[in-house]
Amino acid sequence: MIFCQLGRAQSLREIEQGLASAEGRLQQLGVDRAAKRTTLAYANAHRPWQLYQDVFQSLYARCHAIAPGHKFRFRSPLLSLDASTIDLCAAMFDWARFRRTKGAVKLHLLLDHDGHLPRYAVITDGKTSDIEVARRLELPPGSIVVFDRGYNDYLWFTELTLFDVGFVTRMKDTSIYNVIESRTPQGKGVLRDEIITIKTKHPEVDEQPVRLRRIEFVDADGKEYVFLTNRLDLAAATIAEIYHQRWKIELFFKAIKQNLRIKTFVGTSENALHVQIWTALIAMLLLRFLQLSSTWGWSLSNLVAMIRLNLFTYRHLHTWLDDPFTAPDVGPGDLQLLLPV
Repeated sequence: MIFCQLGRAQSLREIEQGLASAEGRLQQLGVDRAAKRTTLAYANAHRPWQLYQDVFQSLYARCHAIAPGHKFRFRSPLLSLDASTIDLCAAMFDWARFRRTKGAVKLHLLLDHDGHLPRYAVITDGKTSDIEVARRLELPPGSIVVFDRGYNDYLWFTELTLFDVGFVTRMKDTSIYNVIESRTPQGKGVLRDEIITIKTKHPEVDEQPVRLRRIEFVDADGKEYVFLTNRLDLAAATIAEIYHQRWKIELFFKAIKQNLRIKTFVGTSENALHVQIWTALIAMLLLRFLQLSSTWGWSLSNLVAMIRLNLFTYRHLHTWLDDPFTAPDVGPGDLQLLLPV
């Protein structure tokens, strides 16, 4: 399935034939012969996708150990939370029916800004709301999580505050709040900085409201934003820049859909779909690990393309990563014989 991702195989038959054409190289991996299409189909349908999730978690820990920190001065871990819908054909994926003629699943993702690594993922049906998944997350105390207005839930905000998890989001225009303190706006673009309490429909929240911070901000293009956060200690301009960094998770979704096999699938069962999405996430961690390990300035798309062209080339990986466009040393015995004229 990693070959499917990096080799852009369109079907199980392409995986089978692509691996079979490189059986000599497969022996370097301890594989005597390529698997048959029926074997791959059975494995995708019956091998638990949780196995791939465990591999993903182990690989994330390996990548995080060499990842650079985020760009801010504070030491709190910075995370972005978002979800992306993957459209499916309802006739082929009847178990994922979203509308009458359309199917869909959602990939809910938590992005770690230390190295911009996918930290945690959940795959649900297309009808599952984003906030429903967010409530189940176990976010590390002391961290800061940034998300859009689709996650606005004041009871959840209260729980995050009680568990010492910071958050930054945009405030809904319809929110009803009380201003209990007005701060002097400091920083370029900061129009207003206030400490507020919010009125909700939850009695347990309204009886003991949590102090939150409301910041009005205008960017260089003149667009106005209203941010909501429970971090009272950070500068208002820092809060605005934290929300701006949320764009990194949008770029991640764009990159994985453009460079890997996550929009079309080689199996139609629920388990097969989960396997293919998890192997795409594993492939992203592998690619990010290679980027972080290399001294060459690889972009993700260029690295994916070059690996695809050299997938079964026998070269020292790290030497090639650091200097990809220098020809390897070739001995006389390795040269192809010249054909007679």
